[in-house]
Amino acid sequence: MLSACSSSPQGNGSNGFFHHYIVEPFAALIHGTAVLFNGSYGLAIILITLVIRLILMPLMLKQYKKQQIMKEKMQIIKPEMEKIQKKLKATKDQKEQQKLQAEMMGLYKTHGVNPLSMGCLPIIIQMPILMGFYYAIRGSKEIAAHTFLWFNLGHSDLILTAIAGVVYYLQFRVSQHSLPEEQQKQMRIMGLISPIMIVMVSLNAPAALPLYWTVGGIFLILQSMLGKKLYPSNADANTKLKSEK
Repeated sequence: MLSACSSSPQGNGSNGFFHHYIVEPFAALIHGTAVLFNGSYGLAIILITLVIRLILMPLMLKQYKKQQIMKEKMQIIKPEMEKIQKKLKATKDQKEQQKLQAEMMGLYKTHGVNPLSMGCLPIIIQMPILMGFYYAIRGSKEIAAHTFLWFNLGHSDLILTAIAGVVYYLQFRVSQHSLPEEQQKQMRIMGLISPIMIVMVSLNAPAALPLYWTVGGIFLILQSMLGKKLYPSNADANTKLKSEK
């Protein structure tokens, strides 16, 4: 089973470690799961993706809750923050600007606000998963030769690549709801960069990778909707109360 990965990059040090502990287990997992679906590697990848997302879900929902708390704190300090921002725009004196910036940082510190907090841990956790998937699929002749739906798992597919890009753009739009307004402005560019990067990588990657992204992106959209229901903001809660009256 693991011999299918013999063409994956091997070597000494970190490459050998990565291949042995990440790539080979992923290859074995995909092959083993495919047995449950009469050899369908596409269904195996979908199931594994869902399992990975379910494992990460408590961490992601915890991050969503933190974002809601941060959003409410930002709403509280918004009037005072806007006053400081107006003064910053009005003054050209460097010392005055430094003083106002320090005042802004003090305001953030007092209320426990970090507008640049993006919750990178889920992204960091996913990186070895993505790389493991990529090399396990690329190095397995059985997986690479398998056809699922209309595409070949081992070759790039333009339609699936486009779907993955669209799904992740929609996922970004849905996830923005939980972020403070200030952070939404800062991350707008990410709404385009992230799907574009996924498309660029997928154009030259086995179709199994955008399949993973598509399934994972749809799961994240549903997860964001669940997070919104579990941890509604004050504005959402008030709207819900009014609709129930």
